[in-house]
Formats: sequence, C-alpha cells, structure tokens
Amino acid sequence: MSRKICAHLYNEIIKLKPEWHNPDDDKGTIKVVMTGSAADEQPLQPHIRSKAKRKELAKRFKNPGDEMKLVIVRDMWLTGFDAPCLHTIYIDKPMRGHGLMQAIARVNRVFKDKPGGLVVDYLGIAEQLKAALAVYSEGDRGQTGISQEQAVEIMQTKYQTVCQMFAGFDYSKFFNGTPTQRLSIIPLSLDHILSQQEAGKQEYIKAVTELSKAFALAVPHAAALKIRDEVGFFQAIRAAIVKHTTVSGKTPEDLDTAVGKIVSKAVATEEVVDIFTVAGLKKPDISILSDEFLADVRGLPQRHLALELLRKLINDEIKIRARRNIIQSRTFAQMLEATIQRYQNRAIETAQVMSELIQIAQEIRVAASRGDNLGLSEDELAFYDALDVNDASVNALGDEILKAIARELVETVRRNVTIDWTQKESVKANLRRLIKRLLRKYGYPPEKQETAMFTVIEQAEGLSRDWAA
Repeated sequence: MSRKICAHLYNEIIKLKPEWHNPDDDKGTIKVVMTGSAADEQPLQPHIRSKAKRKELAKRFKNPGDEMKLVIVRDMWLTGFDAPCLHTIYIDKPMRGHGLMQAIARVNRVFKDKPGGLVVDYLGIAEQLKAALAVYSEGDRGQTGISQEQAVEIMQTKYQTVCQMFAGFDYSKFFNGTPTQRLSIIPLSLDHILSQQEAGKQEYIKAVTELSKAFALAVPHAAALKIRDEVGFFQAIRAAIVKHTTVSGKTPEDLDTAVGKIVSKAVATEEVVDIFTVAGLKKPDISILSDEFLADVRGLPQRHLALELLRKLINDEIKIRARRNIIQSRTFAQMLEATIQRYQNRAIETAQVMSELIQIAQEIRVAASRGDNLGLSEDELAFYDALDVNDASVNALGDEILKAIARELVETVRRNVTIDWTQKESVKANLRRLIKRLLRKYGYPPEKQETAMFTVIEQAEGLSRDWAA
C-alpha cells in the first residue's frame, strides 16, 4: 500500500532470512521494486533504482533458474509484465476491476507442471475478484473464493490415495529411524512402488503431484501440518522416480516451479536424490557401463528398482547416440522397447528382463568400438550404417565399397553444409543431388537409393550440429 511498508516488510523478512539479502542487484533472493528519487528518506534509498536497473531485475525474476524468488512490489510490473513461471501473489492492498486483473495476471499463466496461479488474499478481496472476473473472465468466476476447508477435504482425499499405494509397506523409519535407516528406506520404497509396474509408477507420480498442490492450498491448516512430513517423504520418492527412471509419455516436471517453495518445509529430497548412492552403487560412467557396474546392478536386492535404473541408463545412452548414429540408436531403442513390452505383458519375469537389459547395455558398449574394427571414424561409421548395410542387395557391393562410400559421404556433406543449412531448401536440394550422384557412382542398388539418400540427410542434420559447434 505504500513504499514505506515495502521497505519495512523487506527488513522484517531478512531478519528471518538474512541469507536472502544481497546489496548487489545481480544477487540475492528478495528485492523491492518501486520508484523513487534522491529526495526520498534514507530507509527507502537502498530500494530505489533507475528504469534500466528495474528492467534488469525483471529479467532475473522471469528466469525460473535464478536465485531471485520473491519481490515486494509497489505499483510496478503491471501492464505487459509476462512471467509464466510466477506461481503465487500475496495481496495486502485493496484493488478492483482492471487493476486487480492486471495484478493476478502476473501469476495465472500455465507453466510446466503449474496449472494456474495462487492468490493469497490478506484483505478479503474475493468479492472484488469475482466482480472483475465477471467482466474479464467469466469462465474462471466459479473458481474464486474457495474455502480452505474445501482445500483440506481435497488434500485428505489425495493423501488417502497415496497412502493406499504404500499398503503393506512400513515407511515409518524414514521419520524415526537412524540416518542409515532413513536412507535405506528410500530404495525399498522405490522398489515397492515400481513393483506395481508402469501404471503404478505413473499413477504414483500423478497422485503425489495432486496431493502436493492440494497441500499447498491447505497450509497452514492443522490438518495439513499434521501430514507435512509424510508429504515430504512422498515427494522425495516422486522426485527419485522422475529423476532416476524412464517415465513414458510427457514427463512431469518437478514441483519447484508451481508449489515447491510453498511446501519447502515439507520437502525432504536434498539428502536422498542420488539413488545410486543410497542403493550402494557407484554412479556409473554412462558411456562405459562397465561389467563391474552391471554386476552390481544385477546383485541389487531391490529388483524392480535395479530394473528401472538400468532401463533409464540405457535409454539415456540411446538418446545421446541418436545424433551421432541414428541407425544404431534406433536399433537399440527397438531392442529396449521390445524387452520392456514383453516384461509389462508378463511374458518374462524380472530376472530375465534384467539379463536382457544387461545384454543390451553390453552390446551398446561393444558398438562404441565398431568403427575402430572397420577402420572408420565415428562420423564415417554413422554414414556407413545409414547405407542399410544389412540388406542383401546392398551388402553385395562388398565392405570395401561401402566403406569408401561412407568416407566420401563425410567429405561431401562437410564441404556442402553451413551452420543454418537445414533451413535452406536450396542447400538441401543440392546435397540430395550430390548424394544420389555418389551412390550411382559406386553402383548402389537403384531401388534403394532414395531411401538411403533421405537417411543420409537425416544423419547429416545430427552430425552437422556438432561440426558447427
């Protein structure tokens, strides 16, 4: 309501959180945004900035990765201020109509896992907001002024849903056990959720996300505070699943953006996010997947967790290889998909799927040295594989001819691409012509030339990004 209140509020907050304060504009968690001049009284002076400096603060605040998370605002950042990552606005100033709509528009944008914004009302402006929404946003009118009791009721329902997923599993040592017991309960909990197969994993992530959002609306109600520690535990398991396993479909983002800061006291993931450590494994070098690491994974007592960790590692390695060798990555992706599909259809048991995943990991490792065995560089091997060398008619050309084509393809593509060549149809058309001429020169089967040309172009698009870099 006034610039003086802004300054006083800032001082009270940093008494509680001194680490949030920093006199430099490019550092610190909290800032005051207001206008002023050299004639203003001393308590206001640290917060008075030029228009250019306020613009720089706005850039920081719009960046979800920046440490600046909270601003105290006096009549600023209204018209045209767009920051989708903002999730909560605390209002202690009477507003109505267009001005109120502008204020809440700061936080009502959808962003990642955030479905909308939270307005924390200290004055009782629900009626003014309903009136404003009736004019500006009729569809949202019914969502205004929901009582906290209703939020608590929803939270309790979501809480029961998550608890049912832990039926028969005792996780109490997470709260009252020794540090070692607390850590050991994490992989056991993960194994319990993952034993419910893919549907169980997806349902758990969805249920905890919904519980966290309901919890954020219900605090500081006594019922919410009562389950705070359990919500933190559920979030720790959820974060570990998202980080260390492959989530099919659209991967839910962590809750940092939407509600993480609201429930920060409940989140207990900082000490347990590295599942390799708590499972007793050395974190692997993904490019190697050594026999020692694979043996350790095979020996994990938590079979479902071991399977998911290995699946995630293999999937990540396939993604890394996709740009460098699309044919090779597609082959391994198909192998992984087929194995997981048979497991999910109960055609094979956990022990067998573990053996097959380990076999895929070993084949990926062997594939990394295939170029050396053929006398080809990594780029040349990628084009060699793009020639469909497993086809009988292509293979009839002989290995030396195919390797010669691969080497010449690398030279041809390198000579004829620029940084932005994929955006220029004329460059792509010329490259297609050159590739076809090269294939004809070496007697590549005519009926295969069109497919090979498009595969080579696709591979070139992946490799040329690294060449440009």
